[in-house]
Amino acid sequence: MDGDTFTTREGFIFNVFGYEHPKGRVFAFLKYIPSRFRELFNIRLLERTWKHDETELFRAEKLYTAKNYQTFLRVFRKNFPDYVYFCTFRKKEVISAPLSRIVEVYIPKERLEALMETEKKDKLQKMTLDFVSLVSGEAKVPLEDFGVHGSVALNMHSAESDIDIVVYGSQNFRKVEAAVDRLVREGTLTYVFNNRLDAARRYKGRFMDKIFMYNAVRKPEEVTAKYGEYRYSPIVPVKFRCKVKDDSEAMFRPAIYKIEGYTPANSSLTLPRDMVPIAVISMIGCYRNVARKGQEIEVSGMLERVEKTATGEISHQVVIGTAESEEEYLWPV
Repeated sequence: MDGDTFTTREGFIFNVFGYEHPKGRVFAFLKYIPSRFRELFNIRLLERTWKHDETELFRAEKLYTAKNYQTFLRVFRKNFPDYVYFCTFRKKEVISAPLSRIVEVYIPKERLEALMETEKKDKLQKMTLDFVSLVSGEAKVPLEDFGVHGSVALNMHSAESDIDIVVYGSQNFRKVEAAVDRLVREGTLTYVFNNRLDAARRYKGRFMDKIFMYNAVRKPEEVTAKYGEYRYSPIVPVKFRCKVKDDSEAMFRPAIYKIEGYTPANSSLTLPRDMVPIAVISMIGCYRNVARKGQEIEVSGMLERVEKTATGEISHQVVIGTAESEEEYLWPV
């Protein structure tokens, strides 16, 4: 499931991306790089290091740029070709780990259960549990619908680490969102906004002296699409404004915004009626939950033709995060 984390035989640590995967494989993005492979990756790395078991790890300064993704693809293609997969439904190479390379999987829900059962908890582990309990009680969402993500989940946290939690289910997420807002108004929590996307999402804040973040993961019954159900063909980059018609899947990754009122940025981008997109899909996590139903958004992305493989039915959508351009975005107006 999206947000699960796994380690591989080579010591790479990946986060699972999305919910649709080819047989015997999983789509994922690279989060931590073993220090012995550092020289292969010509990207800006954070100065800070992590340690998982006995492996020293580095992390890209920016995880989600088109340039970094293309660099990762080149490195894997040359040195670890098993991790590159040609997706016939998108007609492009993507990073995908074979299940045979995976050593261990860390599921946020299970990591929270393990943390609760840990006898000797350090300060951050205690604070993580206190935060989950606080939000669970305020939101009236049971503890079993929460999970722990990030370095705490992998037991490789330090004093600098944050509290990173997962909420399972769209309705639970909305309850938690409202609860966090109430706790901020009461003064128990404070929001932390580093940019306008943070201010729109309101998913990050401070609990006591720690930064917290929370994101949504689908419950199993909310996973409806299967890999290979649709075929996607890029058409042309587009810039436009529109209104969010449905935000019920906007908190997940990929984030899905059903839209209406497509208005191109200029007349040269006017589309035939049968090519007007019905949805905006963000593959980039930072654009999750940045706009709500009825809000106007400004979008720059790739117009795609979507064909249902079983019936040949055609629709169109706009994708942000194709890894082809840095000029893809979704802003609330």
